[in-house]
Amino acid sequence: MTSAGIPARAVCVSRTGSRTPTPAEEAITQHLDATGTIPGARRPGRPTSRPPRAGRWRRPLPVAVPALAALALGLWGIERQDSMWRDESVTYQVAHRSPGELWDLLGHIDAVHGLYYLLMHAVFAVWDGGLTALRLPSVLATALAAAGVGAIGARLAGSRAGTLAGLVFAVLPIIQQYAQEGRSYALVTAGVTWATYFFLRATADSRVRWWTAYALTLHLASWLHEFAALALLAHGLTLWLSRPAPGDVRRWAIAAAGVGVGLLPLAVVSAGQAEAQLGWLGRPSASAWLLFAGLSAGAVLLCRLLVRTGAPGAVALTRLSLPLLIAPAGLLMTISLVKPWYVDRYVLYGVTGLALPAGAALSRAIGQRHRLGPVARVVTASLAAGTAVAVLLPWSLLVRSPESRKDDVVAVARVVDRQSRPGDGVLFMPARRREWLLSFPEVHGRLDDLALAESPTASRTLHGTERDAAAIRRRLLAADRIVALTDPPGQPLDPFPQEEIKRRTLRTHFEECGRTRVQGAQIIVYARPGRCSS
Repeated sequence: MTSAGIPARAVCVSRTGSRTPTPAEEAITQHLDATGTIPGARRPGRPTSRPPRAGRWRRPLPVAVPALAALALGLWGIERQDSMWRDESVTYQVAHRSPGELWDLLGHIDAVHGLYYLLMHAVFAVWDGGLTALRLPSVLATALAAAGVGAIGARLAGSRAGTLAGLVFAVLPIIQQYAQEGRSYALVTAGVTWATYFFLRATADSRVRWWTAYALTLHLASWLHEFAALALLAHGLTLWLSRPAPGDVRRWAIAAAGVGVGLLPLAVVSAGQAEAQLGWLGRPSASAWLLFAGLSAGAVLLCRLLVRTGAPGAVALTRLSLPLLIAPAGLLMTISLVKPWYVDRYVLYGVTGLALPAGAALSRAIGQRHRLGPVARVVTASLAAGTAVAVLLPWSLLVRSPESRKDDVVAVARVVDRQSRPGDGVLFMPARRREWLLSFPEVHGRLDDLALAESPTASRTLHGTERDAAAIRRRLLAADRIVALTDPPGQPLDPFPQEEIKRRTLRTHFEECGRTRVQGAQIIVYARPGRCSS
């Protein structure tokens, strides 16, 4: 059948008999696919459409150009001025544990990051390359994610739109930040982005291989971080908005069920760890809600503009982008009003839903350049490029500085190494700040950790366990000189008995000899009264 529903053999037959087909008719007949439709024609009930194919030399551009740009941006300043913040330090010290020690840890805490820690353990086993090795997997994953954004954009709105969408994704400050973060979030984003691409292919071509690729990729992303499974909600909304054929709904439901069942073991284990894992979180702040609302409104306006101007693939792009940007983050923020679970990086992959309409809008604007004279084109392009550089460059420099993170464990370790003496007591206030030295055993190991009862590996925890308040007091009173690592002034003080006894004993029985502040921390040296100079 042709796309108009006429039998293919009738194209070349008139009412009065056979005749010689025209070249155009021969071309149509030769290009009918196995189902009797012209390749690229939109099938009824499908949630996606595809614009005319680009020339062969342009086909790799939407994938290659964004990937190369993201790779270059990720490698630029990858050591972040030789700094590392505490979450990255957790990755570094946990990934350096033995497989047995790592397994013991995951049974108690951080199971949600277990697959990522195993990956990083393998990376460091092959190449213990310090900060570069710590962050390189995230750089490569960001390049892969940018390529995925480009592939999605090209399939929905054309090669130029896909290329620009991938580039927009790569240059966004939040993407540049997590491209150089030794945590799992860039890898999760890459997984969800390519799962979304496979979803797009599966709903346009229902062969089993696309649905299988979709389910397996999203399953892998969910094992890297459970909240990747929230992308299922976005894809379900896309399917619902597209009024798909019943077969597509059934296949998606099977794939979604497979992801859910496969994730169940991790969900059960991590549910028991949720309080220890996420107990530090508060409800989303007003600024978080405003940012979410602003980004969502901006994406809605861009999609509305694309649809109203008749941009290629605008409807399909809207149905895919907005649910991906809004649904996972919106659901998690709403749940967090009751049970705080939301952090923006947990749903970083939603940024894809912003990059796609932004790239399509830029492509649409470039496509209208013929309306301007030559001089106006040059002036407009120069102003646009200058504005982009002026806005993005300061942010790009900031995310590559120690000040872009909450603290800098490298700076803390250097100060402690410089100001401490072998055998000095060391005290972490609160206890979780022990993380500041755990990635530097050569510094931590020559000090007497006064409050420590069991090491992190022995206790199968991230930061070790501490003695009770009375034992901590006795240990402090037996010391002559103590290096205390504390939060900056103005931070809330933990009310636990161990923390209160630390503060009271130092205040009552010691005097402050010196205080050094670094990014997100302060190092205070205490000694017995009158012995600071000794």
